[in-house]
Amino acid sequence: MSLMQDVSTAIVAAMKQRDEQRLGALRLLKAALMNREVERGRALGPDEEVQVVTTLVKQRRESIEQFTRGNRQDLADKEQAELEVLQSFLPPALDDEALGRLVREAIAETGASSPKDMGRVMKAVMARIPPGAADGKAVSERVKAELAAKA
Repeated sequence: MSLMQDVSTAIVAAMKQRDEQRLGALRLLKAALMNREVERGRALGPDEEVQVVTTLVKQRRESIEQFTRGNRQDLADKEQAELEVLQSFLPPALDDEALGRLVREAIAETGASSPKDMGRVMKAVMARIPPGAADGKAVSERVKAELAAKA
């Protein structure tokens, strides 16, 4: 079953449960998926669907950070609730150990020896990570740490 069908099923369930907060997040996700389909002029593949969800998750995280800095906890809480709904449609995240292993393998593969090689290492690592399984910021920090320890 495609992500669009999963979201539609979840919308029906949220409507029956009268869960307005979840319903709003699901409608937002469905609209984003439909907009991307219209942009592409075809049905989205599984990786493209995950990319849409990942983008929405990243937007929510940035909004939470901004609202928290602006002392708007009410809006930050709303964004946090949407974030939790959206994350339920992402594949499970890589654990720290698996991410570290992938980074070390990419460093060995590229022959990186200093922080100057970060771009090549990031490209190799991101190619190995399934879409939506890791946040690019977390991967970047891990690559920096591994390269700094190596230098």
